[in-house]
Amino acid sequence: MKKMKIYRDSLAEMKKVVANLTEQTTDLEVERRVAEIIDAVKVRKDEALKEYEKKFDNLDIENFEISSAEINEAFRNLDPKIKEALFLAKKNIVSYHEFEKEQGFIDTKTPGIIRGQKVTPLEKVGIYVPGGTAAYPSTILMTALPAKIAGVDQVIMVTPPQKGGVNQAVLAAAKIAGVDAIYQVGGAQAIAALAYGTESIPAVNKIVGPGNIYVATAKKQVFGKVAIDMVAGPSEIGILADKNANAKELAADLLSQAEHDVRARAILITDDEQIAQKVSDEVTKQLEDLPRKSIATQSINERGFIAIMKSIPEMFELMNVVAPEHLEVQLEDAMKYLSLIRNAGSVFLGRYASEPLGDYVAGPNHVLPTGGTAKFSSPLGVYDFIKKTSFINFSKEALNNDMNAITSLAREEGLEAHARAIEVRFNN
Repeated sequence: MKKMKIYRDSLAEMKKVVANLTEQTTDLEVERRVAEIIDAVKVRKDEALKEYEKKFDNLDIENFEISSAEINEAFRNLDPKIKEALFLAKKNIVSYHEFEKEQGFIDTKTPGIIRGQKVTPLEKVGIYVPGGTAAYPSTILMTALPAKIAGVDQVIMVTPPQKGGVNQAVLAAAKIAGVDAIYQVGGAQAIAALAYGTESIPAVNKIVGPGNIYVATAKKQVFGKVAIDMVAGPSEIGILADKNANAKELAADLLSQAEHDVRARAILITDDEQIAQKVSDEVTKQLEDLPRKSIATQSINERGFIAIMKSIPEMFELMNVVAPEHLEVQLEDAMKYLSLIRNAGSVFLGRYASEPLGDYVAGPNHVLPTGGTAKFSSPLGVYDFIKKTSFINFSKEALNNDMNAITSLAREEGLEAHARAIEVRFNN
């Protein structure tokens, strides 16, 4: 493979490089094919789902729902080490996300006026769990547990069917997370089923969870009919490191994301030429015996790079433009730099906060904004599974006090009926 590309350009030039690498593109052919799938599922429901599963997965699915007996058997037969790890992850995910719970409020400070906000959990949520090149039981915990903490009535899971059955760890994780129903259907057709409902699969209020380009495109197209968490892109890691960082560890962390997808982005920004060269060499060396070598190699060759900047402030300024999904700060006394971070999905501070820690057991969510969207969006959380409703109650006297202001603004906007709706209460 080629060595990781090392840039030595100015901050201004590097910002242009980053902008080019993170530019979002639309595949019109994928958009067209996904729209056809969604339309077919809307009209023909289960019949269309069965046809697509036969076409895409070469499987004949008679019953989409996975029985509780099959789920319980998977839980019983799961490797005890995996089961223990899943329970540890659940414990930490729950303890972290409990802090995100929100309460409504009520304001009665002004006589005759009651104002407030009511917080209500969503009724039904769908979670998509990928099942292609890898199984992701951790994703089930990260999506279902915050929904349960929020108080969602029903959590419906969809995952692509597999020859020989759905992955046992995936089924066990669903049981541990309290998922209410599991359906073996994947791709854009699964998103369409969750959005519009079929004879077998209920329609939901929101769809969350990562997936391939067809899943992401389908989520984008059904948005408005249902809510979605985000349009997730390929995984990303950004690392800020100085001369004191360990090159072997930095290379291993970069590859931990590069192995996800050929379109994943692995970026190191440093102020030290020597550490840049060492990391580049280590990436090449560690790739040799990586099981997912071909995927990680393409990711590193096409989308990975190292940038050498003049100073630590420049390093942070450039990384804030990258706005990575995962950001590691491998600097001495890393915590002191937290205030310099403006844009990142999740931050890993110090040598022993390696990115995979956050993927599995630390507690913060691993469903994160990608493709620079950390500039305006947040990790998945309990707040994603609630909605807020405002309410007001005015006495006659309180409304009378504000009547002139209301009617003046209404008539300024040319909305006479608005003004009259207030005045009619005082005409007698």
